[in-house]
Amino acid sequence: MSAPPEEFYSDERWQNWLDRIREEEIDPEDEDSARLLLNLQDDVAIAVAKIVTAYDDGDIDEEEALDELTDIREVVLDEVAFENDEKAMLIDGVQTSLVCVFYAAEQYVADGPADEAAVEEYVVEAGRAEEAEDLDSALGLVAAAGTRIIDGEELDMEVTEELEYGLVTEWVNGLDSLQSAMSDPEVVEEEDEADE
Repeated sequence: MSAPPEEFYSDERWQNWLDRIREEEIDPEDEDSARLLLNLQDDVAIAVAKIVTAYDDGDIDEEEALDELTDIREVVLDEVAFENDEKAMLIDGVQTSLVCVFYAAEQYVADGPADEAAVEEYVVEAGRAEEAEDLDSALGLVAAAGTRIIDGEELDMEVTEELEYGLVTEWVNGLDSLQSAMSDPEVVEEEDEADE
């Protein structure tokens, strides 16, 4: 059974999140603000997780899965206009974290999980690539780590403590959302529906 268009995610859904962020006082140091931004990020990761799960389950084929991922990526990574510079920066951070979620999902659908190293090893190598200013390799390595997460391997977030703060740590932050989404894909949408 194939999913109807936009069942996974829609432009309207993304805009609703952005409107909430526009309306609210956002202070990244404040727990509620931080949670709102994390929920926004998790919500997108859940949509991505649902697509790769539908693909794995045979509900959609490779082409449909890649089309769905492209549609969401274009919505979420589109430039966002915010009058408030701090909010614009925070949204940019969420978008940066999600870049790798999309690459990992696309790579997983197209080529399956990466199989040359464990998930943490990819992240450590990505950190080295970033230090060497080879950002393309760094992104590829974090995406490879993401394919392992989609395949069920767990990423211990302590691995980021060894890394300099930068793009790799932002991308791994996105993979953390993906990991949560793969294990519990209903968390943001249907909080009150517990599994029987």
